[in-house]
Amino acid sequence: MVSVEEALHLVLENGISTKIESVDFQASLGRILAEDLVAERDFPPFDRVTMDGVAIDFSAFADGLKTFKMQEMQAAGDEQKTLESNQNCIEIMTGAVLPKNTDTVIRYEDLEIENGFATILAEIKPNQNVHFQGHDKLSGQVLVRKGKVISASHVAIAASIGKQDLAVLALPKIAIASSGDELVGISEVPLPHQIRLSNVFAIAAILKKVKAEVDIFHIHDTLDGSISKIEELLKNYDVIIFSGGVSMGKKDFIPQALAENNVKEIFHKIAQKPGKPMWFGKNDTTIVFALPGNPVSTYLCTIKYVLPWLKKYLGILEKKTPSVILTEDIVFKPKLNYFLQVKIQNDKGCLYATPLKHNGSGDFISLADADGFIELPFRESGLFLKGETVEFFAI
Repeated sequence: MVSVEEALHLVLENGISTKIESVDFQASLGRILAEDLVAERDFPPFDRVTMDGVAIDFSAFADGLKTFKMQEMQAAGDEQKTLESNQNCIEIMTGAVLPKNTDTVIRYEDLEIENGFATILAEIKPNQNVHFQGHDKLSGQVLVRKGKVISASHVAIAASIGKQDLAVLALPKIAIASSGDELVGISEVPLPHQIRLSNVFAIAAILKKVKAEVDIFHIHDTLDGSISKIEELLKNYDVIIFSGGVSMGKKDFIPQALAENNVKEIFHKIAQKPGKPMWFGKNDTTIVFALPGNPVSTYLCTIKYVLPWLKKYLGILEKKTPSVILTEDIVFKPKLNYFLQVKIQNDKGCLYATPLKHNGSGDFISLADADGFIELPFRESGLFLKGETVEFFAI
C-alpha cells in the first residue's frame, strides 16, 4: 500500500507519448496549442485611429493655431488620404488609417465644428488617440506560445493572422469501463437486486472539464470475459479507466485480468479513505486506472488522480489547491488520509468547510450537496480541530 503523496507522484510520472493533430480554429477552444502563433505583419498593421474626430499636424497647434479647415473625411476601410496643409484637418473615424502628414487625433467632444472649420476647445497632446503601427507586436514576433490552453482571445488572434487550422495536442483515446453483474443500462428497469450504471457517467463528466472524449463499456464478472474485453480495449485506447472489480471480492477480476494481458502494476491500494483499493498500471502504449466501485471512491479518485494526470498530459497547468478552515472538530483515527465531503462558505474572503453527513462511500446522492472534499492527513491523535486549515478539492 502506498501513501497518497506517493500514489499521486507515481501517477504523474508515468505518461504516454503525446500526439499532435490539426483542428479548425473555430473548434479549438479549450485545446492545448501545439505551435506558436506568429505575426504575419505588424500589430497594428498601420497607424490606427482610436477615436472619432479630426486628425491634425500637431506642430500647427503647437505654433498657436486652434481652428483648422476641414479638408475631407476618411472612414475606416478607406485608403490613406493626405493632409494638404497643416492649416487643415481631416475628419476621421475610429479604426481608420491615420492620414499622411498628420500625427494627432482630437475627439469630437473636444471640438466645436461650424461652417467647415473645427476649433479645438481642450488641451491636447501630440500623438494622442493613435495606436501606432507595430506598437503591440512586430512582424515575425510570437503572438501566442505553444502550450497555452486556447481561449477566445487566442481564437481571435488565429483569425487575425489567417490561421484556419491550428496544431493542438491530440486528446488521448479514453475508454471507461464499469464492472459488476449488478449493473444495468440507464434505459433498463432494474430488478430488485440490480442498480443502473452511474459511475462511468460521473467519470466522463469530470473529464469533460478538459474536453476529453470517452467511450463507455461494461464488463461482466467473469475472468475470461474480463481478460478478453481488456485485450480488446488495450488495442484501441490510450487510457482505460475501470470502475469496480479491484477490491478483495471473489469476483473482483480486474487486476488479474490486467496481469494476464501483461499490464504492469505500479501500485494497488492507497492509504486513504475512501478509495483505498485503487489500482494503477500501464503497458507500452496504455495507461490504466482501476478505481474502486463505490461511487464516492470513484468520484474522489477521478478528481485526485485521473484528472491531474490528464491535465499534465495535455500541458494544462494545475492550479494550487485552496485551503479552507474547519467549522467543527473532526475525529478520524485509522492510519489513512481521510477525504471528507464538505460544504463551503465564503466569509470576507475566507473559505470555511462544514462536513456533510453521509452514509459511506456508496452514498453518491450526498455528492449532490457537496462542494468538494477536504483532505485530512493521518495524525496519531486523529483529532482535527475547528479553525484548522486543510486542503480542499473542488467538485
